Amino acid sequence: MIQVYTGNGKGKTTAALGLSLRAAGSGLKVYIGQFAKGKPYGELKALKKIKNIQIEQFGRNCFIKRTPRAKDIELAKKGFEKIKKIIAKRLYDVVVLDEISIAIRLKLLELKDVIDIIKKAPKNLELILTGRYAPREILKIADLVSEIKEVKHYFKKGIKARKGIEF
Repeated sequence: MIQVYTGNGKGKTTAALGLSLRAAGSGLKVYIGQFAKGKPYGELKALKKIKNIQIEQFGRNCFIKRTPRAKDIELAKKGFEKIKKIIAKRLYDVVVLDEISIAIRLKLLELKDVIDIIKKAPKNLELILTGRYAPREILKIADLVSEIKEVKHYFKKGIKARKGIEF
């Protein structure tokens, strides 16, 4: 199954992580690849304690907000190649491509390559894609699409990202 969590609201990665925890608790093997992220987010420490979840980041020590650098593209492509091999070898039951939509939008990865990996994914693999601006082409082939809409956010009151809540 192909699941997509997209939209401008907070909680896309959180939803994918929650599904990952549920899967791990049921004995499934989970791989999470985070694109465009390289910061030591709180989930990294917590998830590394769970034996059947592996998480890796494919980004520099920041979240890309502007034009990506050559290093950003290189890290994303290396990560994507690794994920292609993981999927082809059927090493995991659940694979999360966190912020993959952002990686496509920032031209770190090509849309056609992501669609190709989706179409080649084994039928028994749960493939989760997250990030704002999910391309229509991906939404069309997904089995489940959840759009997380921002209704109200405390950032607009000037409240900064908080450790343990946003990162």
